[in-house]
Amino acid sequence: MTLFIIGLLLFLFAKNLTELFPQIPTVHRMVRLAGLALAVVGIANASVKQIDAGHVGVQSLFGKVQEHVLTSGLNVINPFVDVHTFDIKTQNYTMSAIATEGDKTGDDAIRVLSADGLEVIIDLTILYSVIPSEAPNIYREIGVDYKNVIVRPITRTKIRDNAVYYDAVALYSKQRDEFQAKIFKSIENDFKARGLVLEQLLVRNITLPPSVKAAIESKINAEQDAQKMQFVLQKEKQEAERKRVEAQGIADYQRIINSEITDKLLQYESIKAQKEIALSPNSKVIIMGKGAGSVLISDK
Repeated sequence: MTLFIIGLLLFLFAKNLTELFPQIPTVHRMVRLAGLALAVVGIANASVKQIDAGHVGVQSLFGKVQEHVLTSGLNVINPFVDVHTFDIKTQNYTMSAIATEGDKTGDDAIRVLSADGLEVIIDLTILYSVIPSEAPNIYREIGVDYKNVIVRPITRTKIRDNAVYYDAVALYSKQRDEFQAKIFKSIENDFKARGLVLEQLLVRNITLPPSVKAAIESKINAEQDAQKMQFVLQKEKQEAERKRVEAQGIADYQRIINSEITDKLLQYESIKAQKEIALSPNSKVIIMGKGAGSVLISDK
């Protein structure tokens, strides 16, 4: 519209030149044509609006918001309307205790009181987007700064409202997923009522008071020691069982040998051994028989 206003001013200025300097009509005509051309170009330019990908446009004419939403691409519009663009891509909002991570500088983590009266610090990231068809209502009722007007306060309030039903240790461990699902549902409903879609909620970190954290770590260490001792005892039992089976095998072996070896078998085995010695080419002394009746045979 800037070109249109400049062209209109030139056109009016040319009319005044005609009244002031009637002797130079050519200059008046040229200024008038230039002003008219600028006005036409200005009107044409203001009648076309480009909306980038991932955005929609909301039109307002003299303060009245129109329901028709401009989609991405070129749109022909009333040259007198104001167009406000809304980002409909996935956006994120992070509240963190680390100064460089959150949307707000400094410590922006959420401090809540648990059911047992302990202060728990929660780092959180939410992913959300604007419903395109609801952009006019958002602009009319909330404005373009919906992140600080809606997203931030609702998220922090709902987390505090739900945290009071859980003990600090439960939030930190076994009921963390349940807590996350519960606050997701409550925030999702409030967002939807205001034209926003909650896509995902990420509880990034839950920090307990130092005393509680130390108690949990001590309990975990004790459980690990107990599991280690149980493993050692189980291993010792297995070793004792192995030794018992081995001893039983030796005892069974000795019993079988003792039951099957007789004097005749021993005499037979002795004769076989002596025969093998006698046939050996090495020097040998052979004693045959027992006691006084034994026979000495020497071969050198």
